[in-house]
Amino acid sequence: MPLLRTAMMAAAAQPWLRRFSERSPLVRPVVNRFIAGATEPDALRVCQELVDGGMYATLDFLGEDTTSREQADKTVAAYLSVLPALADAGLADRIEVSIKLTAFGQGLPDGEKISLDNAHDVCVAAAAAGTTVTLDMEDHTTTDKTLGTLAELRKEFPWVGIVLQSYLTRTEGDCRDLATAGSRVRLCKGAYAEPPSVAYQGSAVEDSYRRCLAILFAGDGYPMIASHDPAMALAARDEADRNGRAADSYEFQMLYGFCVDRQRQLVEAGRRMRIYVPYGTEWYGYYMRRMAERPANLMMFVRSIATREGW
Repeated sequence: MPLLRTAMMAAAAQPWLRRFSERSPLVRPVVNRFIAGATEPDALRVCQELVDGGMYATLDFLGEDTTSREQADKTVAAYLSVLPALADAGLADRIEVSIKLTAFGQGLPDGEKISLDNAHDVCVAAAAAGTTVTLDMEDHTTTDKTLGTLAELRKEFPWVGIVLQSYLTRTEGDCRDLATAGSRVRLCKGAYAEPPSVAYQGSAVEDSYRRCLAILFAGDGYPMIASHDPAMALAARDEADRNGRAADSYEFQMLYGFCVDRQRQLVEAGRRMRIYVPYGTEWYGYYMRRMAERPANLMMFVRSIATREGW
């Protein structure tokens, strides 16, 4: 479905479509299934519900591709607020945060330093709260910069996690480099429209995911399996068994609102399940990428608008 992904990603870049979606009384109730809400209290409420259900979570304050220092500062401030709030609520042992470096100013002039400094401040706050931070991975043009920031942060905070995307042809090598003791690696398929020169297409993405799983589980790090694909979950469990992995030495991750029954099933089976929980007002780009990832997501969205049931 490369054409569908390309079309959806192109739609994500259209300001007029964003304005329409944000104002539409049909779209917003549907989006609410996948976004925790606009405010910090909304995010904390959802986190408490997930913890009560035996799950873990990672919070993402929505936003990316920041074009001003003011925007970057606003995003950082949101994390510096929510982290102590998690500690105060007694949730920090089960809830971490995920950050996008382009939201922290990576694309600004001198952006690598700005985003590193901002990420460092968030890591300090996370350490004080008693939790961790994971760096989200974005399109392939930011991969080297993100890995460079990871290396710098891990000098002081070795627990900082990273996302790797199996659709990039480079990712097996990155998995080998990062499958080290204490290294937290979230493996996903990838949600950006990437050219064949740097990314696998079609079923080759799943083949790469399996190879990357094998590398991560054979290493000394902490694999985080981010996929809604049952075949990938089975592959991960096979690798865990093959490598004699204890249940607390890896985890599964899924997006908030997606495959909820499967999330519960994994928890009931004694697996560690972490939910990626986005919140904030900048939901449009995130949501469009989720639709582009899988045709089933788009069909679910269309059915929900048609029936106004919000799923």
